[in-house]
Amino acid sequence: MKTSRRNFIKTTGILGLSAPLMGANMSLLEKSKKVVTATHWGTSLVTIRNGVITDSKPLDVDAQPSIMEKALKSRTYNQTRVEYPYIREGFLKNRHKSDTTKRGKERFVRVSWEEANQIVYEELLRVQKDYGKDSIYAGSYGWFGVGKLNNPQTLLKRMLNTCGVNFVDSKGTYSTGAVNVIAPYVIGTNHHHRHTSLDLVAKHTDNIILIGNDMVNTNAIDWNAPAHKAYLKYEKIKEASKKRKMNIISIDPQITDTSKYFNAQNIQIIPNTDVALFIGIANYLYKNNLHDKTFLKRYTVGFDQFSEYIVGKKDNIDKTPKWASKITGIKEDEIINLAETMVNGRTMLMIGWALQRGDHGEQTHWIVYTLAAMLGQLGKDGGGFGSSYQYSNNGATLYNSPGVPGITAGKAKSLGTGSYNTSFSTKAIPVAKVSDMLLNPGKKIEFNGEEVEFADIKLVYWAGGNPMHHQQDRNKMVKAWQKPEVIINQDPYWTASSRMADIILPATTEIERDDIVAIGSKSGAGIVAIKKGIEPIEESKSDYDIFRDICKKFGREKEFTEGRDQLGWVKHFYESSIRQAKARNIKLPSFEEFWEKGYVEFKEKTSQADTFNYMEDFIEDPLENPLGTPSGRIEIFSRKIASYKYDDCLGHPAWYEPAEYLGNSTKDYPYHLVSPHPKFRLHSQLNNTILRNVYEIKGREPIYIHPKDAKKKGIKDGDIVLVSSKRGKILAGAIITKDIREKTVLIFEGAWYDPKYIEGLGTICVHGDVNVLTLDKGTSRLAQGNIAHTTLVTFEKYTGKIPPVTVFSKPEII
Repeated sequence: MKTSRRNFIKTTGILGLSAPLMGANMSLLEKSKKVVTATHWGTSLVTIRNGVITDSKPLDVDAQPSIMEKALKSRTYNQTRVEYPYIREGFLKNRHKSDTTKRGKERFVRVSWEEANQIVYEELLRVQKDYGKDSIYAGSYGWFGVGKLNNPQTLLKRMLNTCGVNFVDSKGTYSTGAVNVIAPYVIGTNHHHRHTSLDLVAKHTDNIILIGNDMVNTNAIDWNAPAHKAYLKYEKIKEASKKRKMNIISIDPQITDTSKYFNAQNIQIIPNTDVALFIGIANYLYKNNLHDKTFLKRYTVGFDQFSEYIVGKKDNIDKTPKWASKITGIKEDEIINLAETMVNGRTMLMIGWALQRGDHGEQTHWIVYTLAAMLGQLGKDGGGFGSSYQYSNNGATLYNSPGVPGITAGKAKSLGTGSYNTSFSTKAIPVAKVSDMLLNPGKKIEFNGEEVEFADIKLVYWAGGNPMHHQQDRNKMVKAWQKPEVIINQDPYWTASSRMADIILPATTEIERDDIVAIGSKSGAGIVAIKKGIEPIEESKSDYDIFRDICKKFGREKEFTEGRDQLGWVKHFYESSIRQAKARNIKLPSFEEFWEKGYVEFKEKTSQADTFNYMEDFIEDPLENPLGTPSGRIEIFSRKIASYKYDDCLGHPAWYEPAEYLGNSTKDYPYHLVSPHPKFRLHSQLNNTILRNVYEIKGREPIYIHPKDAKKKGIKDGDIVLVSSKRGKILAGAIITKDIREKTVLIFEGAWYDPKYIEGLGTICVHGDVNVLTLDKGTSRLAQGNIAHTTLVTFEKYTGKIPPVTVFSKPEII
């Protein structure tokens, strides 16, 4: 029997009425079981009675369970679930000739799976036949769906490849668009490589410099299922800081949870000016002969070009601490003290990803890598840098564990470092350029030393993501979304992306299907079974089954499944792990034993589990252990980047004025907006759950305002605020706090988009989607990453009639 929200309510209601009659015998009729499942924020043991989830709790393998685990039940039985296949009314009548401006406004018609699959099949064939191989965009970007089988992005491409349907895809991520490109040029590897052990940091580091890094918050999630082992190391660092002198300094416009946890010194910098700060520090070290000349000569290339730049030989601007002070809002003597602190002790520079999501974001990590080289502490215990300590618990204990393979998408046309850099198309775009591509077919842009021509996209197929959340400049995107003839969205929920599609296919959540995943991307703490605990909600299906059925229409089902059902694939993946384990003398239980228990935990540590020192081998012998750069060394100056002749990204780190920041603010938009990762959700995931009650203000996403700025505007805690930029307007709920610097406001990213027309204001988001306000522009011609943190706004107390938030109820259905 299919589980539905209505049946759940009905069943529990009947049981409630029957309880007085049945008394103690009630338990005899209940069918109860416990199953293990996993998400990007935790592993859970779920209690199920009569086919309905009643409770869940974290597994013991989780060192620091997240509050997000408590949303499992709310996430499953949710008013926003897409329960059946639906088609937009106008599209059902007129197909590809329908009025695309009605997307997001028209009613939806429930159809059968057979009809939905037939229309998907016909449209894929029609578009490729009529418009050619570069007319379909397999977007499908996002975090939804932990698991090695039901990865919607991989399965979508597998389905299209299996069926012989050509498509355009993307490269890079919204999270790491700039650092993803710059890191291989400078340090020869990706940015999320294994970092120096946090145990070494606790024992040896004198100065921890947190640069836009809120790792206590962001490490609640993991690309696989988290074990949260890094939190054990944070406790060690905190204890060490009490026993010996350790400077923990947070450079950030906000006072973060991480800063509060470590009782750090806060330097509340003007947003988007960190590069100027570190150039000023580099200038001071260089002029005062405090840089490590021996290290720079042996392990780097290009310092001479950089040193000429920082003293102004090329532009006659001596980039001193005084120069940096005027840009950053930090006092000159404070900058000098910071430089002296760094050089007079073992220093670890921990830079987050937020900084590179600003204009010229490539420069932020490049200058930090350069500064670390000037300090000369790379390879020494507790010294150097880490650009992903805030991701997937990097730096935690590493356990001896086998990998867990996953289903593949097919043969790619270009390979990169990581799945998000692998492309199946010669016209793959930087991921944040989707609006520009749809609006400007045929336009050419420069990207990472190459030229990319935008394809003329007629059909978009999105699975397991919410583009109407993560793309910047929502109003621009809404216009772009009207360009394709067909939009297919496959998702468990009625997000704005589902509401603005033509064909909506209902997918399941993890607890409604079988799968498998590793525990701890950076720790290798275990393997967990994702077990089907309940039947799919109404007619929803797993992503695997949805794509299998579409392949069946093409006559390619066997090629897609390779003769395996979902559990067959899970067993196949686990048996591969067993073979890896045997080769490394790791004991693994049989698949049957593993599946019965639900997880296996690894407790044997690797040889450098807590003593790994990043770049130690390179420092010991740079000839035998070269980096992956063209020179084999750290490239402070990159000849390759210089050869591109980009005026917005030279061959060395440099300061470029951002498109929008407090240094060029106007009276119309005098405040800088930052939009970091939220505390109680994974981007837009879980925004539709009970956790909203923890943080929302009168049903709106909060805006954090400094008391002095709020006083000028007559705004108090709990007021509804109208926030405006050049690109759009939203409503948000005011929180007045000194945790954010003056002239800066903070709105966490991830609120679901809920557009309403308001007389005198036009269409605004009444719920608080921050990307209505943000600027859609590439970081530079090198990386073309997004610049969500480069945004100027204004705000005022909203005095009109407060409109209802309706995005958490279903759209009109006939």
